[in-house]
Amino acid sequence: MKLDKNEIKAMAGAKAVDVLVVSGMKIGLGTGSTAIHAVRRIGVLIQAGTLTNIFAVPTSFQTLMACEEWGIPLYSLNSKEIGGTLDLTIDGADQVDTDNYCVKGGGGALLLEKIVAYASVSYAIVVDETKTVDNLALSFPVPLEVVPAARLSVIRAAERMGAEARLREAVRKAGPVITEHGNLLLDITFKAPVEPEQLEREFNQIPGVVENGFFTRLPPHVFIGHADGTLEVRKPR
Repeated sequence: MKLDKNEIKAMAGAKAVDVLVVSGMKIGLGTGSTAIHAVRRIGVLIQAGTLTNIFAVPTSFQTLMACEEWGIPLYSLNSKEIGGTLDLTIDGADQVDTDNYCVKGGGGALLLEKIVAYASVSYAIVVDETKTVDNLALSFPVPLEVVPAARLSVIRAAERMGAEARLREAVRKAGPVITEHGNLLLDITFKAPVEPEQLEREFNQIPGVVENGFFTRLPPHVFIGHADGTLEVRKPR
């Protein structure tokens, strides 16, 4: 019997927690429909008394509310209990390539997601099999979070790099998507394969770009759920 997509995501999220999370950890918790299953698993284990002394840093308001619902203790990176560093971050991804490089930010939370991820000693990505690709940024856009005043200049700079860029429009409101930090999102795609590690650096050198959705600097564990009920685990490269 094949699993539906939500069951696949739940399997991957729960497995990452069961394998990597132990009591006493400082944990970054990501955003999105797959990462939220890891949040719930941590909450279940805390309520059961299996996990204790967990210090969680959420990466979005959505994740914060889920932590509140499941009784997960909440902190910020600046809390004295956290001290600016984390043991582990668990998050989802919009795409993962064969090098375990990721594109994130489809939900608009890429800035805090990257801050939290890169403040961590270890990193885990949980996805379903549809998120795995050979090359990033071809079939799914890479978001750039930009300050509003730089919208057009960043678009032109991205075009000079061979990209197509468009402003992300909101779905249930008129006008563009506004991030939790008051910025705009540009969605970037390419027609030919690119070097994600190089582009992560280059995009952030464009004045007005706050952050981009390539995640290449911290090799993650990747937990990939398949419809046949199997789970693939890729170790950090």
